[in-house]
Amino acid sequence: MARTPIWQSIKRSLTADIAEGRFATGDRLPTEAQLAGRFGVNRHTVRRALAVMAEDGLVHSRRGSGVFVAAAPADYPIGRRVRFHQNIASGGRIPTKKVLSLAVQAAGAEEAAALEIAAGAEVLVYDGLSLADGQPVAVFQSMFPSDRLPGLAGALEATASVTEALAACGVADFTRVSTRITAKEATATQALHLQIAEGAPILRTVGINAGPDGRPVEFGRTWFAGDRVTLTVGED
Repeated sequence: MARTPIWQSIKRSLTADIAEGRFATGDRLPTEAQLAGRFGVNRHTVRRALAVMAEDGLVHSRRGSGVFVAAAPADYPIGRRVRFHQNIASGGRIPTKKVLSLAVQAAGAEEAAALEIAAGAEVLVYDGLSLADGQPVAVFQSMFPSDRLPGLAGALEATASVTEALAACGVADFTRVSTRITAKEATATQALHLQIAEGAPILRTVGINAGPDGRPVEFGRTWFAGDRVTLTVGED
C-alpha cells in the first residue's frame, strides 16, 4: 500500500490548524526548526510543505520575517439556498465570477433526468470560475433548460451571476433540491484553473435547483479547491 508523503501530511495538519482557527489570517507560523521538531522531520521536508501551501495561496513568506497565513479556508454553507456571492461575502471576502464559456448543447441522460426534460433537448451550458479576493476557489458547470429560460445566455454574459441572471429571466427565487458531495483529485485542466497541483484534493458537489413552482431550473457540478473552502451542510 502506498504511503502518504510526510510533507503532504504536514501540509494537511497545518491547513487544518488554519481552518480550525489556531492560526488566523496574518499570523506568523512557527519557524521551520520548530515545525521540524513538532513533526519529527528535517527542515527540508517542512520547507516543501510550506512551499506547496504558498503555491495554493494559503501562506506567504517575508524575507527575514517568516511565513504568514494568507487566508483561512472560507466556510461555504450548503443548504436550501446556495448563493456563491452571499457565502463568500459573509466571510469578509470579495466574490467574483468569470465566464469561461457559454454554449447550447443537447442534454444527456443525467442532466435530462435532473432537469425533467427529454433527453436530447437543448440546454444552456455555463462553464465558469469562482474567485474569492481574486483567488480561484472553484470551477463549475451549470446547465439550464433553454426553452424555459429564454434570454438567459445574454443575462449571464452581462452579470456572470446565476442568481441575477435567473432573476432577469423571471425566476425571482430558487432553492436547492438535492446536493451530493464527493472527494476527487484535480484533473490537469481543473488544476490549471484553480492554480493547484494536478491530483490535489478537491471536493465535487452535484446539485439541482428549482424555481418557486418546483420545476428544476439548474443542474450544476462544482469542483472546489479542497484547501480553500470548508463545506458546511445544514438548513438556511
